[in-house]
Amino acid sequence: MSSAVQLDIACLCADWCGTCREYADTFAALQQALPGHRYRWIDIEDESDLVGDVDVETFPTLLVAAQGHVLFAGPVLPRLADAQRLVEVQQSRAAEAMTSGRWPAATAQGVPADQWVAFSAVALSLARAED
Repeated sequence: MSSAVQLDIACLCADWCGTCREYADTFAALQQALPGHRYRWIDIEDESDLVGDVDVETFPTLLVAAQGHVLFAGPVLPRLADAQRLVEVQQSRAAEAMTSGRWPAATAQGVPADQWVAFSAVALSLARAED
């Protein structure tokens, strides 16, 4: 099973966003429900250097990565069960990628190439910060 795979899970939000403030409790509950991963709440304005060229169009946006590789990047509904399922699926995908050496591509995610590069830069920064 893929339970040994540690993910970087970042919520990209903004302090002015009411939906983000509401999602904070869900994100905290996700951390309690699925411990063993590295969780990070990133205010896109306060940490603009880290966010770089990522264009967050819909809040909240989650970034799920493993070893600096993006597995998922996109908006999520503020429901705990949905977030848990997303993390569990991405954990399995990470385990498969680690075994095969083939990581997901932007085209498979439906993320524009420039945004995939931007999210990848954030994922690498998160991975390096925890090393």
